[in-house]
Amino acid sequence: MSDTATTAVKAAPRLKQKYDAEVKGALKEQLGLANVMQVPKIEKIVINMGVGKATQQPSLLEGAVRDLTMISGQKPIVTKAKDSIAGFKLREGQSIGCKVTLRGDRMWEFLDRLIAVAIPRIRDFRGLPAHSWDGRGNYTFGLAEQTVFPEIDYDKIDSPRGMDITIVTTATTNDQGKALLDAFGFPFKRGADAGPAPKKKAKRRGPVRGGGKGAAKPQAKKKK
Repeated sequence: MSDTATTAVKAAPRLKQKYDAEVKGALKEQLGLANVMQVPKIEKIVINMGVGKATQQPSLLEGAVRDLTMISGQKPIVTKAKDSIAGFKLREGQSIGCKVTLRGDRMWEFLDRLIAVAIPRIRDFRGLPAHSWDGRGNYTFGLAEQTVFPEIDYDKIDSPRGMDITIVTTATTNDQGKALLDAFGFPFKRGADAGPAPKKKAKRRGPVRGGGKGAAKPQAKKKK
């Protein structure tokens, strides 16, 4: 038997197998879709980590890149300011953070660790915000600290830093997107804990900087 024939085939990530074997068929029926090709799926995951003080302390950006690489398993790109803001002593083109876009197996593996390991480690966790959708089936939420990921050694971090995580789907509505994430066990707030839905925004917003105003954070307290 040839070496090629005996080479073990890498198994698909657990959540991808779950999607193909269970979620796809169940969502087709639940959403009343005509065929399985219309069933929404997760297209990519964008993790954005803002470092506002990087303009004064470049080493903080290096720490953010290192942390995000360990969390995602992929080297991030450095994000730069698009405009100059005199009040914040910010010039156009200055480095202000980093982000990474995950697709394929790496995306599925990160999603599995996020749901099964990282989110349950959040202090005083009471569920993810149920209304942090963009109107097109994409969901963004914030994490206050990188230490919820076991890849990060608390004793070796240079500074606590938050991040925003955007789940980009092929869903056409928020309801479709939520049904998709529900099928994977996303721990959304339920009932009264979900709170009122925010007013709709006319303009779609992309991922914002870590700890930013645009993403809801599953932390009970804010640092002063």
